[in-house]
Amino acid sequence: MTSRRIGDLVREGERSFSFEFFPPRDAAGEEQLWEAIRELEPYRPTFVSVTYGAGGTTRSTTVRVTGRIARETSMTAMAHLTCVGHTRQELESVLDSYAEAGISNVMVLRGDPQEGPRAPWTPTRGGFTYATELVELVRGRGDFCIGVAAFPEKHPSSASLDHDADVLVAKARAGAEFAVTQMFFRAEDYFALVERVRARGVDMPILPGIMPILNLANIRRQGELIGTDVPASVIERISAHDGDPVAMRAAGIALAAELCEELLAGGAPGLHFYTLNRSKATREIFAALNLTV
Repeated sequence: MTSRRIGDLVREGERSFSFEFFPPRDAAGEEQLWEAIRELEPYRPTFVSVTYGAGGTTRSTTVRVTGRIARETSMTAMAHLTCVGHTRQELESVLDSYAEAGISNVMVLRGDPQEGPRAPWTPTRGGFTYATELVELVRGRGDFCIGVAAFPEKHPSSASLDHDADVLVAKARAGAEFAVTQMFFRAEDYFALVERVRARGVDMPILPGIMPILNLANIRRQGELIGTDVPASVIERISAHDGDPVAMRAAGIALAAELCEELLAGGAPGLHFYTLNRSKATREIFAALNLTV
């Protein structure tokens, strides 16, 4: 089985649409995940990705789920891999597991400390400190297509937006073929990141990551953790429906669809949806964008 290289697919010119899932924790979660996968497969995504728990806590499930997607669906699957809690030898073993499962696309991340994204970084003895080091390992380990993370609003531990751009450029020069951003809510933040990277002579495709606001409190809490600002205008528009969860949810979907429209109109190569293992919100955004099965 030969998996298509996501870097090539994103560069082919057609807009890329992709979905992200996380490994289920139990049988009910597994059933929910596969229901979402079945409901989203007809949209013919460019690829789907499966995340990797901190310290490798979901390693076997990530390998199993990603491999099953590759075997049993028409979708191109990408597995995640992080530096957290792993030695170089362990990382090589995970990559070998991916290769054996027919997975040739890997999202390479430093990853967050187990205490959270704002906790101090402590490298594992015998492991890596930077995502760039892991990119270099993956590039030399096999014929993997490598994706990496990008941060429109600055990584929590970064010194500046320019430093973030320097890091992304370094990952591209180490072998990364495309990037996916953290969630964000202002199109201008995404376009400014792309401009900083292009100014450094790198034309790597950068896919914007989309997270619709279905629960304002949850999004604000997550945003504080990862350094994403929820603009006052967004809070005001959603809070106007406080006490009416149906209307609040509809406002969140509408805002996400408007952001997607602005991104695509401005030249973004596609959209990457954080699904939280459910399909309804993503399907509603597709409907709002008049993107049908």
